[in-house]
Amino acid sequence: MEFRNNEAIYLQIAAYVSENILLGKWLPEDKIPSVRELAVELQVNPNTVMRTFEYLQNQEVIYNKRGIGFFVAPDGVGKVKKYRKERFLQQDLPEFFRNVILLDIPLEELQQLYEQFKSEHFTLN
Repeated sequence: MEFRNNEAIYLQIAAYVSENILLGKWLPEDKIPSVRELAVELQVNPNTVMRTFEYLQNQEVIYNKRGIGFFVAPDGVGKVKKYRKERFLQQDLPEFFRNVILLDIPLEELQQLYEQFKSEHFTLN
């Protein structure tokens, strides 16, 4: 994973974990990789991963079974969607709209590109 300088690493790891949950790689009640496993996989300090897990636990996306590990919360998908949707609508979408207006990109072209991207990258049930 390549980290960006404009956001805390633990939040970028939280986004990575959240994306795995949204993509269905880790289902509700599934055990997720341990702090150590994820730290090795992402080549970060285990304390950073622990901070990520604490953050996600506070967001009610994951929960801890003491001595066993962390698991995706029953409504983890819903919690991730709610949080990421709010963030997208408040932070990313205004910048996107600004670029669309400045570059004079017609909505029809965006719709076509959106449909193409969706069909090539996502198969939602």
